[in-house]
Amino acid sequence: MNSVDADFRPAPARPEARGRHSTFAALDLGTNNCRLLVATPAPGGFRVVDAFSRIVRLGEGMGASGVLSEAAMERTIDALKVCAAKIRRQGVIRARTVATEACRRAGNCQDFVERARAATGLTLEIISSGEEARLSLAGCAPLLDASHPWALVFDIGGGSTELSWARHVDGRTDVIDCVSLPLGVVTLGERFSHGANGVDAYTDMVAEVDARLAPFDSRHGIASVVEQGSVQMLGSSGTVTTLAGVHLDLPRYDRSRVDGYRLAFAAVEEVTRRLAGMPVVERERHPCIGRERADLVLAGCAILEAICRRWPVGTVRVADRGVREGILLALMAEAGRA
Repeated sequence: MNSVDADFRPAPARPEARGRHSTFAALDLGTNNCRLLVATPAPGGFRVVDAFSRIVRLGEGMGASGVLSEAAMERTIDALKVCAAKIRRQGVIRARTVATEACRRAGNCQDFVERARAATGLTLEIISSGEEARLSLAGCAPLLDASHPWALVFDIGGGSTELSWARHVDGRTDVIDCVSLPLGVVTLGERFSHGANGVDAYTDMVAEVDARLAPFDSRHGIASVVEQGSVQMLGSSGTVTTLAGVHLDLPRYDRSRVDGYRLAFAAVEEVTRRLAGMPVVERERHPCIGRERADLVLAGCAILEAICRRWPVGTVRVADRGVREGILLALMAEAGRA
């Protein structure tokens, strides 16, 4: 856990806010996105006072090179500067800034972390895949349904996909096991970029993800529990939120409509087929996709389809929340105990 870095001296809270709330920040730097939430404690959780999200593609090209490119690092540091300014402006008393798969794998990660700290004052904490899965589950847990005692929770990221198998009883969620697949929308999409719109390429992507899921399934006998009807599925990622937005025909993305929405597997299949039939330029124009996701969304669909096929729960609940929310809840709980 890291508090605001010693070199990073936040400005005092605005007079109208000082003394009334403690303000916390959570930053999640993934392979594809840089996301920030700034919030104050509130009954039952927290109240967001500021937020930021930008697609930076930090892991672009890393599958071939093994290192973060200069252009990707510069894009990401520019986004981190915006985050640092927001943290200062909101008078944050404690923050946790984490980085995930791209930084876990990059050969030049430490150089990037040092450059980011020098440019922004933020110290990035590179967390394990297990910690990433734990935080994502903690952030999504309020959406779990008490009527189903078992839960499959997944987060399709840019560089990896985290899955948790959990027991959810009496409002308590206990993680039985979690796994991180080294397949995300960037890593998978780049490998199949020369045929990502072809039926054969898409089928190959689904098959590769399914092969990675098989040992986790076998280890816990998840498929047999699914057959009993006691498993719920919860998805936290840009893939599931995008598919929900497209399915709902939203004129623009609306978190209040998407977060918590129950997306039927039949709808996942219908939207996936619709997107696969669109030229990239048409996907770019879609208000719930945009230019920055247009070339990656099918790789995310392939990962989601593999999950749905292996575990035919029938419905996935969509979570527009995850690691950042998990961090905020933990920071506020620690501050309350202190």
